[in-house]
Amino acid sequence: MGCFISTPNAPGETRRKPKNVGEIAVFVPGLRIPKPVDFAEPIGDELSRRLVERLSALRTRIVVMAGQEAPMATKPRRKATQHGGSTLADLQQALEDYLPILLGLVENGNQLQDKLQFPWLNQEDDAEETTMANSWYEILSVLQMMTMLSLSQANLLLLPKTSTDGYQSKVSVECRRESIDMFLKAAGYLDFAVNNVLPQLPPEIRKNLPMDLTEGVLRAFCMQSLGQGVDVQLGMAIDSVNATVAVKRRFACELVKYWHEAQENIVNLPLANGWGDKHRLFVRWKYAEAKAAAYYLHGLILDEGKTEGCSEMAAAALRAADEFLKESKMTCESFHMTPPLSRNPPLWGTSKYLSEKIPKDISSRLPVNPGPQNYEMILQTAPALPDFQLSLKPEDFILPSVDSSWKEN
Repeated sequence: MGCFISTPNAPGETRRKPKNVGEIAVFVPGLRIPKPVDFAEPIGDELSRRLVERLSALRTRIVVMAGQEAPMATKPRRKATQHGGSTLADLQQALEDYLPILLGLVENGNQLQDKLQFPWLNQEDDAEETTMANSWYEILSVLQMMTMLSLSQANLLLLPKTSTDGYQSKVSVECRRESIDMFLKAAGYLDFAVNNVLPQLPPEIRKNLPMDLTEGVLRAFCMQSLGQGVDVQLGMAIDSVNATVAVKRRFACELVKYWHEAQENIVNLPLANGWGDKHRLFVRWKYAEAKAAAYYLHGLILDEGKTEGCSEMAAAALRAADEFLKESKMTCESFHMTPPLSRNPPLWGTSKYLSEKIPKDISSRLPVNPGPQNYEMILQTAPALPDFQLSLKPEDFILPSVDSSWKEN
């Protein structure tokens, strides 16, 4: 069945966390870091020396790389490696190399499945470290790290770069499209983990998983990944002269549903240690911003054909959009002030559009009589948003085949 050990922080001691993580477009709560494992002693003579050495070498490579990468996971500047890619991509490749040989420990009910203890440092849990003697726990931890690396790469892609004229910072269309691929990949890892790896864990192990690996947090990150993918699509539609208001509204309404699902999955979880508090605030911020976008664009459609003023229903939608925009800005400030400190990149896409359009339309299109001013009344009088089927789905992911070296053992 396996056993588990959770190591709390010593009194007055906190795990090493950065004080400031710089600009954030995508929330990434650091990296869970694996600690070294001695494969030889618990395995004994049950595996060949060559296989034990290979397992050990592949995991040690990840331990070293993750320890070097973790402090830099959310930093905006990456160093190119000898292969021409980023260190994030190299760590991702190391995890992909490790998975096929790791899977041999769970193939066909391998008796070694519960003999090895796998220690990992947590990020969103009260316990600093969680060690579990279960190979499925190791597989789950690897998939979670692959997810965070994909989200880290998406974050880097979505941080505005100074244009060639040296004046305006912006995110290129190519970077936006690449980020969507990263979001779908991350969602695919998580979707597979929730539906195919968590069920493999015994109830006692599953009950004592660190917060980072609980079903609620994994599902929330899956919805966040898809939601941020749609947010990028909405930003591209906003910048396109060919995209209709109806298309933009659909993206915004889908966005509300993704962030609602993300919030529902973590609302009752005891997220802690700064990163957990920050995670909760990030979801609240993006959920409020999504509702601001949806109500604003819905109001434009309700008011189509009018050249002056604003219809009653459109005005109600615009007031709701304004309230949610204010809420999103306040929550955004709280998010960035929660340790580790962070800051907003220059506004672009949906955020920039809403910040410019909503205040302008509030002052120019609403009637002199402003209508209800109470927050609850504004939301009660707001028109219902249309319900659209969600369009983005997680990228299909399956585990690789077990490494052929297991057949030679």
